[in-house]
Amino acid sequence: MDSSQIETGAPLSIEIAQIASPSTTLSPTSTLSPRISKDAIRSSLRASTADGVFAAVFSIGTGGILLGNFLVGLDASPVVFGMVSSIPMLVNLFQPMGAYLSERSTSRFQYSLSTHGIGRLLWLILVIGIFSFSWGGLNSNQLVILSLLILVCSNFLGGLGAASWLSWIAMLVPRQLRGRYFGLRNSLANLTELVGLPIAGLAVSHWYGGPIQGYGVILLLGIIFGIVSLGCQYFQVDINPQLQNTYHANSSQTNEIQLDSAPNEPVEISEPISLPQMPTPQNQIDSSIWKNSNFLVFLLYFGSWTFAVNLSAPFFNLYLLDTLNLDVSWVTFYNSLRAGAHMLMLIVWGRLADKIGNRPILISNGILIAVIPWLWLKMGSSPLDLWLWLPLLHIFIGANWGGVDLCNNNLQIEIAPVKNQSIYFATAAAIAGASGALGATIGGFIAQFAGSFGIAEVFIVSGVLRLASLVPLIVKKDLGS
Repeated sequence: MDSSQIETGAPLSIEIAQIASPSTTLSPTSTLSPRISKDAIRSSLRASTADGVFAAVFSIGTGGILLGNFLVGLDASPVVFGMVSSIPMLVNLFQPMGAYLSERSTSRFQYSLSTHGIGRLLWLILVIGIFSFSWGGLNSNQLVILSLLILVCSNFLGGLGAASWLSWIAMLVPRQLRGRYFGLRNSLANLTELVGLPIAGLAVSHWYGGPIQGYGVILLLGIIFGIVSLGCQYFQVDINPQLQNTYHANSSQTNEIQLDSAPNEPVEISEPISLPQMPTPQNQIDSSIWKNSNFLVFLLYFGSWTFAVNLSAPFFNLYLLDTLNLDVSWVTFYNSLRAGAHMLMLIVWGRLADKIGNRPILISNGILIAVIPWLWLKMGSSPLDLWLWLPLLHIFIGANWGGVDLCNNNLQIEIAPVKNQSIYFATAAAIAGASGALGATIGGFIAQFAGSFGIAEVFIVSGVLRLASLVPLIVKKDLGS
C-alpha cells in the first residue's frame, strides 16, 4: 500500500534486503530462537512473494466475479450463490484438524503440496466438465452440481493446509519487518488481481465459443498459475514441524538451525536432540490454548468482529443494485476504486504497524469501519452521490480495510506461541469461519423477511456490533504490541 512504487520490482528487493541479517531469528515470540542465514531468508521471502502473485491469478479463475458470472450463465438458483459465499467460511471449521495433521508431518513444503496441490488440481475436473457441457455431454444442472462439489473439496483441502502455511511463513518473516513484508506481499497480490481480473473478464465475455467455454479457458490458465505458485514454495526454507515443536519445548538447549541443505529440504538441528515418539496429545494442546489469556481475548475479538462484519458486508452490492437501482457498470467501477485503495494503503499500514504496533491500528481503523454501514444509509442515486460520495466511500472502505486485514494477521502471529503454532491459527480461522457464516446467514434472514426496511436494519445493527467487538482490544492493553 505507498503508491507509485509498488508497480516495480525495486521496492521488493530493497525491503527483502533490509530483512536479512545473520542474527535474524525465525521465531517471533522466543528469545532463544533458531537462526537462519541471511541469503536463505532473502530467497525464501522472494519466493513467498512470487507464490502470492501466482496464487492471486489462481484465485481470479476459481472465485469471485468470474465464478459468479459462470454460474449466472448456467441459470443457477439464489441458493447456489448463497452456498458459494458460505463454503469458504464454513470449511475453516476443519482447519484445527488440518493443523493437527500438519504437526505430525516432517515437512511444511510436502504438507502444503499434498493439500493445496491436490485441491488446485481438482479444478481440472471442472475444466473437463465445462468442455463436456459445450459438446453436449453435461446439462447445466449437472455442471452446477459439479462446480459446487469441486468448490467444497478444493476449499476443504485448502483449509487443511492454511494454518500450516501461515505457521511456516511466520517462522521465516522477522518480527521487526513483518508489517512491511506482508504489506508488500499482499499489495503485489492485490495489484495482480486488479490488473488480471479485467483482462480475464474481457477474455471470457469475448471468447468465440461463448462465455462459459471462455471461463473454462481462464480456469485452466488459473490452475497452471496455481501450480506454479506451489513450485515457488520449493525455494523457501522448509521447516520440520516436529523439530520446531521439540526445539521450543526444550528451550534450554542452545542449538541453532543451520541451512546445510537445499531450500526445499527440512531444516535440521546441528546437534541431535531427542524427538518424541508421538506429538503432543490433542488434549494438552487444547488445554494450552484455553489457558492462553491473550489468545482467548483475540478469539473473542476476532469472532465477534467477523460476525458483525458479515452481518452486513454481503449486502452492500445488493444495496447498490437493488435499493439504489444502479447499473452493474457503476458497481464494478466502485469495487475497482476500493480494490485500488486497499492495494495502495497496504504498504503504508505495514510500515506503520512495524512502528506503533498492530493493536492501535486495529482500534482506530475498526472504529472507522464500524460507521461504514451507517454511511451507506446516506447514499442515494443523485449525480452528486454517483460521482462524489459513493467513490469516496469505496476509497475510504478499501483504505481502512487494508490496515485491519494486515494487522489481524500480524497480531495472531505475534500472540501465538511457536510450539504447535498452526493449531492456534487454525482455531482462530475456525472461530472466524463459523461466526462469519452465522453472521451472513442471520443478515440474510433479516434482509429478506423484514420488508423494505430490512437491509437498513441490517446496516444499523452491524455498525453497533462492530463497535462492540472492539471492546476486548480496548480493554486488553497488553495484547500484542
